[in-house]
Order: sequence, then C-alpha cells, then structure tokens
Amino acid sequence: MGKRIIFTGGSGKAGRHAIPYLIDQGHSVLNLDRNPFPGGAVPTLITDLTDSGEVFNALSQHFGFEGLESGDGPAPVDAVVHFAAVPRILIRPDNVTFAENVTSTYNVIEAAMKLGIRKVVIASSETTYGVCFAEGDKDYHEFPLTEAYDVDPMDSYGLSKVVNEKTARAFAMRFSADVYALRIGNVVSPEDYANVPAWLADPMSRKRNAWSYIDARDLGQIVDLCVAKDGLGFQVFNAVNDTITAEEPTRDFLAKWAPKTPVTGDIEEFGAPISNAKIREVLGFKENHNWRKYVKR
Repeated sequence: MGKRIIFTGGSGKAGRHAIPYLIDQGHSVLNLDRNPFPGGAVPTLITDLTDSGEVFNALSQHFGFEGLESGDGPAPVDAVVHFAAVPRILIRPDNVTFAENVTSTYNVIEAAMKLGIRKVVIASSETTYGVCFAEGDKDYHEFPLTEAYDVDPMDSYGLSKVVNEKTARAFAMRFSADVYALRIGNVVSPEDYANVPAWLADPMSRKRNAWSYIDARDLGQIVDLCVAKDGLGFQVFNAVNDTITAEEPTRDFLAKWAPKTPVTGDIEEFGAPISNAKIREVLGFKENHNWRKYVKR
C-alpha cells in the first residue's frame, strides 16, 4: 500500500529521479523546495527549511486541494525524506553552507518527531569520507569504505553531513524512531553516462568520488526500501551502485591508482571502493542501472 511521503529538495538532481520512482511504487509525495518540481509532476510547497515554523507547518499540511474533501484535516504523514541542502562547497560561503545544511536538517527531524512521524531518511554524503573536497591530494585510510569508517572531512559541506548524522542519531534515540542516513555517492543521471568514457580515460579524475557512483533512479529504489523497512533505529547506509567505474578488477586498479591505501576488507572482483554491502544485505537493494549497460566500450 502506498504511503504519504514528504520529500525535501525534490527539485534537485537526485530528487528529480527519486520522486518518480516513489510515485511508480504507489506513494503520494509532496515536495518541499525553494523551486517547483520540474514539469509539475508532483506538488511543491515553497518552504524555507531553515525556518522552524515553516517546517512544522509544511509537515502538517494537505498535499493538495484534494485533501480538503475529507473534512478531517490533513492526513498523517508516513515518512519524511530530507534531501534539501546547499549541494556542495563553492556555491555559497562556507559558513552559510554549514549553517543552512545543519539547521535545516535539525528542523526537519525535530518537526517530524514532534509531529509523530517516526520514519525519516536524510541525505548524508560520500564527502564524509574526507577526500572529495579535501585540500590537496588526500588518501583514504582503507578500502573498502564502509559505514564504520572514521569519517574526517575538512570542508564545510562534508562537516555539515557528519553533524547531520549525529543529529539523526540523537533524535532516533530520544524518540525511539527510525532515522536513516544515506551516504550518497556521486549522483549520475541518465544523461551523465556520456561522461563515463572520459572518466575511464582519466582514472585520477574519479579519486575524489572513490571511483564509485549512484544512479539517480537506483537511489529512488534505496529511498523506497528505507521507507518500507521499519525498526532499525538510527542507521547509516552507503548509497552507491555495485561496481567500480573502471575497466580493471578493483584490487588491481586500486594497487595502481591508490597505492598508499591498504585494502583491509572483502571487496568483490569489480566492487565499488565505497561498499554497498549493507544496503544489499539489510535492505535488499538490487541495482537496475549499472554503468556498463549504458556505455559502449
């Protein structure tokens, strides 16, 4: 049975593909964003998520005019998916990036908990692993990158995501709720596969993304699986596809292009250096959009 989901930041790159997937699964979705959803496929409530009052109101409103017909007020919300953020460094000043990302996440989770919504999925990031926006050429501590990694970003965006994971954990404990944080890899939309040959030709161009990615449509599946899976409390999940963006087997590739980083755990022959073993084992994720399906080699 479809659920009522509020999705923040749905007008962004990830949301534009994740929301249609959720709708295809039978869910009703309200988008909270500063910009309307492209094409108007879902209703958008223009919301400033750094304003706590706006967030409390937005999470307790009708999704559309059809809600007025019941006469019973707004129907309950089953889950909140929080993807809204300043999406990277160098768009806003660093202090604004940090403040907006941390404040909006706090506001969304707090409002959800105090309104009785016990399922929240937030967008964390591969940047928590500390290399994506690092100063200079920084090496990872070890491969594969798992959810147990000692995250150590030095930038305002990655730091905001680490704080958001701690915020999620705090509210999950306080309210005995499910709050899942997705460490989302480099998001790839269908049109982005045209760039993969250039990635393969220049391996070091992908080091900051740990030679991993998430197809935006498969990210929709991961969100759907999170909404469906109850009772896990606070969890962190790497949200990436299965395989490395390289032609060589992963261990051979990493020995050549990341020689200072030890491989300390299991990794499949062509497995992504950011491990998605947890979402496969715990949530049952099965990718539908491996890059090899779309790139002629």
